Amino acid sequence: MSDSSPLPPARLHPEAELARAALSTPLLSRAARLARWAGPDTRVDAGGTLVEEQLPAAAALLGLTGDDAAAYASEAWRVAVDAGLVEIVDEEAGTVRAGENLALLTGSPREVLAVWLTALETVLADAAVPDLDDLVEAMDEGGRVDFSSLDWDPQADADFLDGVLGNLYLLTVGEDGAGESPVPLPALAASVLVPDDMGEPTNDVLEQVSDAMMRLDDQFRALEPAGLVAYQPVDEALMADADEEPAAPVDDTDVSRYGMVRLTPLGVYGLRARLLEAGFEAPVVGELADKGADALLDGTARFGQSAARAETELWLARRAPLAAARELLAAARGADAGGPLRRLRCQQALSLLGAEAEPALREVLDDPELGGLARVWLSERGAAGVPAPSQELVFWLTVDTLAAQLAAEGNSEELRALVEGLAAQHSGFFAAAWRVDHPATAEVLDAMGRLHPDKKVAKEARKAAFKARSQQGG
Repeated sequence: MSDSSPLPPARLHPEAELARAALSTPLLSRAARLARWAGPDTRVDAGGTLVEEQLPAAAALLGLTGDDAAAYASEAWRVAVDAGLVEIVDEEAGTVRAGENLALLTGSPREVLAVWLTALETVLADAAVPDLDDLVEAMDEGGRVDFSSLDWDPQADADFLDGVLGNLYLLTVGEDGAGESPVPLPALAASVLVPDDMGEPTNDVLEQVSDAMMRLDDQFRALEPAGLVAYQPVDEALMADADEEPAAPVDDTDVSRYGMVRLTPLGVYGLRARLLEAGFEAPVVGELADKGADALLDGTARFGQSAARAETELWLARRAPLAAARELLAAARGADAGGPLRRLRCQQALSLLGAEAEPALREVLDDPELGGLARVWLSERGAAGVPAPSQELVFWLTVDTLAAQLAAEGNSEELRALVEGLAAQHSGFFAAAWRVDHPATAEVLDAMGRLHPDKKVAKEARKAAFKARSQQGG
């Protein structure tokens, strides 16, 4: 994932809702309870960890029982320290007091979320660390860990988890992504490990995917209490020894047995914040609502269709229809490379307006760049007195529309179908199209030559593109 190109726009839940979700997570609620419990008699060791004698009381406060209660209480305490909910007063004496950030948990939603993001970093760092049993086995007689025996590269493991979470973010917010649907763990692991140009994965790659799934299973179990993900773990039967009989019949075709994960709304917020911190451009639906029409049309040019519509609806909701239509039309003009896609987004935005916008469309009927889309808008609404377009205007609008589709979708199947239909309906299309005075004429004809399956028609398109370039002096 490159940080040079923008990510798909995310749809964030209101901050107040996200802050409530953050406060209710085991991650933050446990840390906050321990911070409020801590007092003059609370003691920590040299590393800031709660002393062993006080762990039972901390676990009881949190309602934790069982063999792992003390470990979970210790983890919650460390989160409280790392998040600034508790601070060390005297390292030698091991005394503590409430941290400045504890008061933020009763502050604004944004302050609550800032504390949660800090706590999240602690959990993410822990998730990239090897299993505790492996660490114990790697200890020498002096109590030091022999990291070389673990075959562990801390940076590589952290980068792998970041890559997985980045892909999960893309799958969640992307136009054709999973959205609120869970993603199978094997598919998520493969998205990071299997090269895009690899047809059938090799046995070595499949083994890497399998190992990664087991590692991710542990990591997502640890991340779920943070509120980052909702996770259905890998079926324990899959990890049983081959000689053991399963306790109950299993369905080998059930992909959910291999783990299913999805980002929560809080998780989308958290990962977006981390991506922004890492230098990625990660837009949010609604960011353009208070900006001008030029920012709307340029900004939504890179959005998928559904996100562009949602952004446009928010923009229109804050403006009177007639004024909005005039502003959109003015911003859609231009002979630059982005002009066609701006006009397409303008046309899509205008389609959301009713009859109140009609005067604005009539005002541009004679405009060489906007007259065609104005006629389409008025005709679709059955308006009276719409002048028929000239043949020159029809061809210009056709080239403009194809250029916009090419910029929005590339060589898509939809564009291929449009090209085939256009060539079939107009037998003399290429003989006239190369003369169209549009900056993208040659580019559009080149694309038609690439996309049309009929070799004869494709050759006509390429010849027309050559003529267009000659005419334009290119």
